[in-house]
Amino acid sequence: MEYTNRMLLKGNEAVVYGALLAGCECFFGYPITPASEIAHTAARCFPKLGRTFLQAECEIAAINMVMGAAANGRRAMTASSGLGISLKQEGISYLSGSELPALVVDITRGGPGLGNIAPEQSDYFQVVKGGGHGSYKCIVLAPASAQEMCDLAFTAFDLAEKYRIVVYMMTDGVIGQTMETVTLPEPLPGRREIPEWALDVTRPRTNMISSIYLETDDLEALNIRLQEKYRRIEQNEQRSELYQAGDAEILLVGYGISGRLARTAVAELRKQGVKAGLLRPVTLFPFPADELRRLPAKQLIAVEMSNGQMIDDVKLAINCDRPVHLINRMGGNIPGVDEIVARTLKLTGMEVK
Repeated sequence: MEYTNRMLLKGNEAVVYGALLAGCECFFGYPITPASEIAHTAARCFPKLGRTFLQAECEIAAINMVMGAAANGRRAMTASSGLGISLKQEGISYLSGSELPALVVDITRGGPGLGNIAPEQSDYFQVVKGGGHGSYKCIVLAPASAQEMCDLAFTAFDLAEKYRIVVYMMTDGVIGQTMETVTLPEPLPGRREIPEWALDVTRPRTNMISSIYLETDDLEALNIRLQEKYRRIEQNEQRSELYQAGDAEILLVGYGISGRLARTAVAELRKQGVKAGLLRPVTLFPFPADELRRLPAKQLIAVEMSNGQMIDDVKLAINCDRPVHLINRMGGNIPGVDEIVARTLKLTGMEVK
C-alpha cells in the first residue's frame, strides 16, 4: 500500500489508517451502518500490508477473535455501532477480566432497539460505564474530527498495552462519515516485540491467561487490582480541549459532533457579549474532572445527542456545586448552532449586551 502523509479521508477510514500505522496486525469485524466503511477500509488495506482481515460471521464471533489475537500479543481491533456493541459486551468483559489490550471502535447511531442509522450519542452509558457483567472499565476516547480518529487510533494501542486494558473509541455517525483532510503520523518502525505476558509457544516458558477465578478471595484480589489500575488511569490519562474557557461564566461541555457545534455556538455567544466557553472531553473515561473543577464558570451546560448521559459525569466532577443544564436532541436529530445559542441564553437567564 502506497504511503503518503496527507489524505482526504472519512473519519471511518482515518481510524483504520491510524491503527495500521500504529502496528495493528488484525481486524475482525462485521459491517453495520454507520460504521461499515471501517470494515471496508480494513478489508482493502490490511491484506496489502500482510496483516489479517476477517469478516466474522457475527459480532460475537468478531470480539472473540479479537480476544484470541490479543492473548497472543497481537495488536487487534474491531468496530461496530450500538447494536453490534451490545452483542460484543460479554467478550469485552472477558477481555477486561483477562487484562487483554484491544481497540474497539463504536460509531454510534439512533436507538434503542433497531432505531435508525442517524447519528446519536446514546451509547455513553453502555461504553463509558461498562455494558457487560462485572466491575470493569475501559478507556474511552472521543474524537471530534477525522484527524482525531486517526491520531487517537494511533495512540490507543500504546494506552491499551500500557495498562493492559480495552480501549474504546466512541464517536457519532457524523464524525465517522465526515470527510476531511488528514495528516497521517509516521508509521512505527520495525516489528514490535511480543509482550512477555502473552501466549507464545516459541518461548521456553508458557503463560496462562484466564478470567476464571473460582475462589472468591482470588476473584476479589483481581477486582481490587483492577480498581487500583483504574484509579491510576484517572490520575494520569484525563484529556480535554478548552476553548474560551479561562474567563467563561457559562461553560458548555460536549464531545464528538456536539462538541464541534458547541464550539461554534461559543463563538456566536461571545459576539453577543456573553462570556461562554467550551470544555470538550477527549477522554470520557477517565472523564476530565480535574480540568472541569478548575474552571471558574458559574453555570455549566451539557450538550448531548441523547437523553442526557454525560451530564451525570459533569455533575459528579463538580460535586453539583453549580447549576448544570442540558441541551439535547434524540432520535438522530442534531442540535443546530442557533438552537444551542438560543437555549443557552434561555437556560441561564443571560441578557445579551
